[in-house]
This record gives sequence, structure tokens and C-alpha cells, in this order.
Amino acid sequence: MQPIPERIRGIEELAYNLWWTWHPWARRLFRALDYQAWRESTHNPVLMLRTIRPERLQQAAQDPEFLAIYDQVMAEYRAYLARPDLDLPGPIAYFCAEFGIHVSLPIYAGGLGILAGDVLKEASDTALPLVGVGLVYSQGYVTQRIREDGWPEDVHKRIDQGAHPLQAVTKEGANLYITIPAFDPPVRAQVFLARIGRVPLYLLTTDVEENAPWDRAISQQLYTTDLEQRLKQEWVLGVGGMRALEALGIQPPVVHLNEGHPAFALLERIRQFMAQGLSFEEALNKTRNTTIFTTHTPLPTGTDVFPFALVNRFLTPYCEIYGLPREAILELGTNPKEPGAGFNMTVFALRLSRHANAVSKKHGEVARQIWSGISFRGEEVKIDAVTNGVHLFTWIEPLRVQRLLDKYLGPAWRERPDDPEVWEKVREIPDEELWAVHQERKDALIAELAARARKRWQEGAPAANVLAFGSLLDPNVLTLGFARRFTAYKRPDLLLFDPARLKRMVTDPFRPVQIIFAGKAHPADIDGKRLIQKVFRLAKDPAFAGRIAFVEEYDQHLARFLVAGVDVWVNTPLPPLEASGTSGMKASVNGVPHLSILDGWWLEGYAGENGWAFGGEAIQGDRTSFDAEALYRLLEEKVIPLYYDRPADGIPHGFVRMMKEAIRTVAPRFCTRRMLKEYLEKFYRPALAEGR
Repeated sequence: MQPIPERIRGIEELAYNLWWTWHPWARRLFRALDYQAWRESTHNPVLMLRTIRPERLQQAAQDPEFLAIYDQVMAEYRAYLARPDLDLPGPIAYFCAEFGIHVSLPIYAGGLGILAGDVLKEASDTALPLVGVGLVYSQGYVTQRIREDGWPEDVHKRIDQGAHPLQAVTKEGANLYITIPAFDPPVRAQVFLARIGRVPLYLLTTDVEENAPWDRAISQQLYTTDLEQRLKQEWVLGVGGMRALEALGIQPPVVHLNEGHPAFALLERIRQFMAQGLSFEEALNKTRNTTIFTTHTPLPTGTDVFPFALVNRFLTPYCEIYGLPREAILELGTNPKEPGAGFNMTVFALRLSRHANAVSKKHGEVARQIWSGISFRGEEVKIDAVTNGVHLFTWIEPLRVQRLLDKYLGPAWRERPDDPEVWEKVREIPDEELWAVHQERKDALIAELAARARKRWQEGAPAANVLAFGSLLDPNVLTLGFARRFTAYKRPDLLLFDPARLKRMVTDPFRPVQIIFAGKAHPADIDGKRLIQKVFRLAKDPAFAGRIAFVEEYDQHLARFLVAGVDVWVNTPLPPLEASGTSGMKASVNGVPHLSILDGWWLEGYAGENGWAFGGEAIQGDRTSFDAEALYRLLEEKVIPLYYDRPADGIPHGFVRMMKEAIRTVAPRFCTRRMLKEYLEKFYRPALAEGR
């Protein structure tokens, strides 16, 4: 990193605290420092400060306009960090396999990680004492490039840790390493820190020189498809994560597991309690009483199940070293419905968590059905529900939409984002102002897609591919957005069910429609990759007039353009397989109405005038054709007419009213402020009381 003048030295600390990602003036500060470097770094101030011209730093340190912004931002930052924590006995440890904080820290794959990142940001905003624990992946998550035939090719890029907001944790003047037990030879993991406002996020990596090559690979790829490596990864995350906290002198009174991947943390917690003098049964009960487990999968096949022989390779030496009963632990991970299937991480987590929850009310019903029969000491495992939410200050577009809310709602929406009364004033926003802001965000989205397509053209992508990436999109055409993981149950091809009918809609000379698709398939999901290929081939077909686009390399940066820039957000999962879904929330709070099958959060969020819903009833027969017909009819009879119904002023007032209702009804009910308050009152405080 370049030497930074003393007058603006605080900008380095700010670059390493991802607080700046959800504070518009902080982002403006980095843009003002060097706009071109800001763009070329993909909004990564750590990388930007490594490459910026030294003379520009000197100029900034003497520029009154820049210094005025700098002083304002640093004063806000210092005041934010100085607030006292909520009065709780120690930090809650929040474990997750991925954290989606910002594109500058690429250690996430999708919705699970984005939710975890939003939780950390909200904990910081509300001064909830919390510490995050995860892994840093030296090759991040897979990116996918589309071949000429439409097939997505997996690309792994090595992460330069020095170019990301990560700092090596030191203890007594040396980098902190953790020795992970039960490996032969022993594996060491280095501990890094990412600062998320007031919340520390500790991340482990085994990709260090001291380890054997095969052990270095443990933390190289997120969600590796190699079963043994996956087990090792989860062992490092859980056991290593708890050991890292112990080495740092952090003794969390409560542990919250976000999905089953880090469940081995509970095994290490038992070991740590036994080291304090408790018996195995006492340690087991204390661990269980002070653990929260959140399950996200609506499918029993969505959990990790490892062969007992593979688990025993690590569990046997671990139990021998620390005097734990191996058979009792194996039993805790055995599903009584499938006792020979292997060690089930979700079952293990459920049995060792007195407090467990699904991520929507409907998902709660599904989860209770899936995991019925799981008990601990004869007590049936209880699964509650806390519906997911989104961090409004991250996902509401900052340049125009947040400013519009500031103008008409005042500071109250920032101070009390979960208060429905605050959001009633959305109705007072003049139609012409909200529509103008939305059109500007739509223009920005289409310009971003054009810039991405131009870059791929320069890199040698075929011309037909460049056109299919969105080069021919029109900002005056009704634009549908579909962006999420491509997998069969999410049915990204439902819109394509009747190509002839779809073609009529997209090529209508008076009321055309265009569709932007984006997303990745898991590297092992061949059917998901076929779905991408199916969409892309249609996008390349001249008969669809360039009005279907598929955008490569979907990430958090592109998502923020999409959720604020399309006109309608589309969600078409096969019910009841959408556990919650948060992308529609992100779109709605930007005034982009949700068009979705009734599943997940939309069963709670749909209010009649804030979007469109279909497919809630049970279907006998061909579900796909029934839902496709309902979707097409909604588009043809409701969505398209409403969008294009415009008087002389050119504003679709009926559509704008729906935009306002989307913001008004979704923002307070489906924000992380409401969600974290529920976790605090339902689970954290009771667990803290039980742990005393």
C-alpha cells in the first residue's frame, strides 16, 4: 500500500473496515479520491490504495473539498464505533461457511452468505455484541464464463489476500495460527480478521506454507465437490473456529450456527467445557442449552451426510485425545429414518441445539415434517421460524432511492427501519419523482450490462455471445429480472415453457417485454448448467430480437444494479422448496414489485397490491404447465397492461402505486432489524439465561 499522508491517514483504517460499504458518504469519499482507480478496483479501496498514484494522495491531503468529506466521514465513523454495546454477557459467536459482505471480499456463493453478511451488518448497527467465524477461500467461489455453445465453464481465480480487506491476526507480535487436532500430520490454520463495522469476522485458512499440499487445499474452494475435502473443511471451520476464539480469549456464552456446515463447533465446545471440569453429560447439556441452529434447506438431500468410516478417521483420534465417547457422538449425528446413511450434519446440529429455526413460516412447517422423529434424550426437537430479512442500508440503492426516502420519510426510516408507521409516508412521494428515480436506475443497469458486454468483446468473446449478454436491451421496455442460483427446483426456465407465446410478448410492437437472467450453477449441478445453456441459446436466437439476456459472473455488485434497475422481479420455484428467498425482498424495497409463486417469504409478504402471486394451491397433475399458464396470464392480463397504461404525462401511475406499496409493505417487515430483534428475544436472551 502507498504511504498515506498523515492528514488523511484514517482512510487506510476505513478501507479495512467494511462499514464503508453501507454508508454512502464513505463510498463517496473513495470515489472522490480517484474515480478511475475506484472503478478499476471494482469498488475495493484496499486494492485502490495499492495502485493509486502517490501524487494524488498528496493532492487529496491538501484539497479543501476532499478534506471536508474526509472529516465528515471520519467523524461519523468514530462516533459509530464509540457507541456502547447492548448489555449482554459476552459476544454471540455466529458461524457460517460463507459471508457475503461485499464483492471486495469474495468468500461467498449465494443467498446463505449474503444473509450471513447482512446479519453481521445489522448486529453492528444495533450494537449487538457478536463475532463472526468462517473460512477464507484462497480461490473464492467459482466464476462461470459462457462458451459459444452456451455451456458455463467453471473458472477458479486465486485470491491475492493482500488486495482484500483482510488483516492477519497477531498475538504477542506473531501471526496467529491454530493447530487442528485429528489430522495426520497436524494441520495449521492461520487466522485473519475482516472488520464489519463494530463486528469482527475471524476467518481461517489452511492454505499456508507449513501444511502439506493436500491440506493447503482444504480451504481453497468454497463448497468443494470432493466429499473428503468437504468434511475436512467443515472440521476446520467448526473445531478450528472454536479454537481460534479460545486462542483470542473469546468465550462466547452463545453459539449460533447458520446451517449445518459448522456443526463440529459444538463438538469442540463440549471439549472446551470438559476442560473446565464438566463431565461429558454436563458439557453436552450446557452446549445444547446455549446453541441456536438455523436450517435453510427445504430438502433432506440438502444437508451434508458423511460416511461413518470417513467421520471416524477424524472423530476416533479426537475422542481418544480428549476422552470423549465416540459412539455417543456418532449417535447424535445418526438420522433414525436412515440409520445407515451416515453422519448427518443437520441432525447433529438439531440434537445439540435447544433453539432451532427455519427461515420462513412455511419453511418451518416443511422443516418440522422433514426432521420429525429427531429427538434428544426422548425430547422431540422443536423447530421455530424466523423469516429472513435484508439489510436495508446495503440493498436500497444509495445514490437516488435512499436520498428520495431521506427527503420524504426523514431520518426516521434510518432510525426505526422496522416501524411500519415510518413507511406510511412512502405514499406521499410524488409519482413523477419515484418514476424518474426508477428510470435512472434502469438506465444505470443497462449501461452496466453494456459495459460488461464491451469488456467481453475486447477479451475475444464471440459477437453472438456479446449480443446475448444484454447489448440490445432498451430502457423503455418492460424489463423482468430473474437472478439466482440455477438449479432445477428454482425453475429458471418456467418463463421459457412456451417459446412461441414468449416470443409474441417480447416482440410485441406496442407493448414489448425483455428479460434479464443472471446466476450460476453449482459446479457439480449438470442439470443447472443445462438450464443456463437453455436460457443462453434463446438469448442468442435472433427471433427473440435481443430482448432476452443472460449476464455472466453474477455477484453482489451486479445484484445491486439488478434489484433496483429491473421493473419486475420474477421468482418461480417449485413449492414448497423455496425456504425463504430474499432477492424479492431486495427488489421490493427499491420499488421493484415481486412476481412470484406463493412460497417462502412471499406467502407472508404478498398483500394484494404490492406485487403479483400465483400457484399457491395444490395441483394434481402437471405442475409445470399449470404454473407456466398462470405466469403467462398474469403477464399478459395484469403486468404488461399496468406498465404500459400511461396518460399524457407518460407515467404509469397504477404501476407506480404498486411500486410504493412494495416499498411500504416489505421494508419494515422483511428487514434485518426486525429479524435480529426476533433472534434476540426468541433465542439469544433465553439461551444466555440458560447458560448462566
